[in-house]
Amino acid sequence: MRSLLFVPADSEKKRTKALGGDADGLILDLEDSVAESAKATARDDTAAFLASGDRQGKAIVVRVNPLDGPNCADDVAAIAPARPDYVMLPKATPEGVQDLSDMLAAHEAEAGIDVGSIGVLTVSTETPAALFAMDGYVHAPDRLAGLSWGAEDLAAELGATSNRRADGTYTDVFRLARSLTLAAARAAGVLAIDGVYTDFRNEAGLRDELAEAVRDGFDAKLAIHPAQIPVINEALTPSDSEIDHARAIVDAFEAAPDAGVLSLDGRMIDRPHLLQAQRVLMRSSQP
Repeated sequence: MRSLLFVPADSEKKRTKALGGDADGLILDLEDSVAESAKATARDDTAAFLASGDRQGKAIVVRVNPLDGPNCADDVAAIAPARPDYVMLPKATPEGVQDLSDMLAAHEAEAGIDVGSIGVLTVSTETPAALFAMDGYVHAPDRLAGLSWGAEDLAAELGATSNRRADGTYTDVFRLARSLTLAAARAAGVLAIDGVYTDFRNEAGLRDELAEAVRDGFDAKLAIHPAQIPVINEALTPSDSEIDHARAIVDAFEAAPDAGVLSLDGRMIDRPHLLQAQRVLMRSSQP
């Protein structure tokens, strides 16, 4: 997955439009996008949609409400039997991922679904305390599939007046949150998903942020508007020249499996280059 588009779970119109779009995955949001009075209806509608099987080849994620609130247990009970591809946990901690996994396991078993078949994604940096627990994701359940991060909720928790400088770049504490998410995802062996770019009319700013995401090693990015999806998909899809170079590196090491260092096109390459090449081919969906 390169692009994951948030869609309010109580809007059939937006969901239908998003299903016809180019996002790799849809996040049906039961949390921030849905008013408290509409949450019960939204979760029932989401479960009915999932049960219909009309997913048009997209990964379907459901963002449930936080574990410590009154709605999460009901969200999971309603949607787990309908088998979303992933559940996204907001305000996440490593312990919270384990608790959610246990909840999902009980409902999977009751519904006759293979336990562990529903993956978990997280938004992992929405509270100050969460920043001090990122190393715990290394020991998270196997169903953990990806880590993302959230700057808006973190700003509110910190009392920050803004999370960005005048030039659009993140201030230090938010850069830290982003960096910790990337490092924790790599350590846990799961997808590293960059957070949303909220100024959805600013394509140039989005492209700049995506260039940083690709440079740093993120696999995917969250989106809040359909117009962001083509830009995200383009940025996170390797070019033909990048794919050719990566394939040449992989082929070189396959031809000399015992070599630690090789020469390719007049340059020395070693195992870190092989790892980078394998990631490029993974992003391109090539074997």
